Amino acid sequence: MSNYKIETKCIQSGYEPQNGEPRVLPIYQSTTFKYSTSDQMGRLFDLEDSGYFYTRLQNPTNDAVAAKICDLEGGVAAMLTSSGQAANFYAIMNIAEKGDHIVCASALYGGTYNLFAHTIKKMGVDATFVDPDCSEEELNAVFQENTKAVFGESIANPALVVLDFEKFAEAAHAHGVPFIVDNTFATPINCRPFEWGVDIITHSTTKYMDGHATCVGGAIVDSGNFDWEAHAEKFPGLTTPDETYHGIIYTQKFGKGAYITKATSQLMRDLGSIQSPQNAFLLNLGLETLHLRMPRHCENALTVAKYLQSHEKVAWVNYPGLEGDKYYDLAQKYMPNGTCGVLTFGLKGGRDASVKMMDSLKMVAIVTHVADARSCVLHPASHTHRQMNEQELIEAGVQPDLIRFSVGLENAEDIIADVRQALEQV
Repeated sequence: MSNYKIETKCIQSGYEPQNGEPRVLPIYQSTTFKYSTSDQMGRLFDLEDSGYFYTRLQNPTNDAVAAKICDLEGGVAAMLTSSGQAANFYAIMNIAEKGDHIVCASALYGGTYNLFAHTIKKMGVDATFVDPDCSEEELNAVFQENTKAVFGESIANPALVVLDFEKFAEAAHAHGVPFIVDNTFATPINCRPFEWGVDIITHSTTKYMDGHATCVGGAIVDSGNFDWEAHAEKFPGLTTPDETYHGIIYTQKFGKGAYITKATSQLMRDLGSIQSPQNAFLLNLGLETLHLRMPRHCENALTVAKYLQSHEKVAWVNYPGLEGDKYYDLAQKYMPNGTCGVLTFGLKGGRDASVKMMDSLKMVAIVTHVADARSCVLHPASHTHRQMNEQELIEAGVQPDLIRFSVGLENAEDIIADVRQALEQV
């Protein structure tokens, strides 16, 4: 981890060109890498040497960008994936298998909820969802002997619940399991989960990290703080011999790099889901301005939230950076410099009014996306969370009239003018 300030890390971390090498990170657009002898290649396959031989496992462009994200979060090792969904899937399945169990905060992105509630259940891994505002006693009560991880989002999409890191970290560690947090909305600019007891961080780099809606991607970062050997019986995949690599034991051979090495050499090897070098290159360009964009997103979002809060047709507004919001105090504790550019609100006319208002917007677009330079809206109950029933929607914090508003980098007056004319149509 470098000693640079985070603004400098956004630009300088990950890639250090030597004399005569490109100043800008190159795109290594190659599936394969050449070696002179069979033994050299064989040592790579045995994990005896580090290097590049096939892009599904490692690529210089991807590794440089992963290293930058790792440095931004303050971790020890990281990897890129093809999407945020892939990152969350790998983060869990790297330590869980058939017959295991995980604990999740119920306020999650709809796709993540579906992944944990249904898809991995078919693979034999059960999930128990708990209200993120539950008491310590209620949280501890849902752990089982076969629990392998605790999962939550730093700022839930779209419920905008701010997770109480310390409460969940304490419970996870008391039961000998790692605490995994998706830090997509807050980004490492506004939130430092590892400093509050989180062990592993995931990202949908598709969102603010890319920042321009150009490429889908994900990332996993390991803090290196969780002691897998201290709970060896819970995590045999890391602490017992892997016969697919001649019996190596990841924790013994790779130390603090064990978790990411296993995820790369096992899961990426067998399942793919790699991020393309071209996408990693574009992601790196986005990361270089992340520290500049996030404060503007937050500033614009707060301005829009205050406007909506004062409008007679608006029934409610949720934004953790808004004084008086339910999660304002937690946001001040964990994200004192700002939360994100996403807010939610509903209209007094209910679901039909919300849809009418969205359809009347001119500059702000209706898109299945969030967290980029352009302002956009979505109706989660009809779109991202459409697969959920009414009870699941309530548990995820998604009201029927909820509009998710991703406030972009345009002039705030122009954004509000578009919202104003749309509200006049309701």
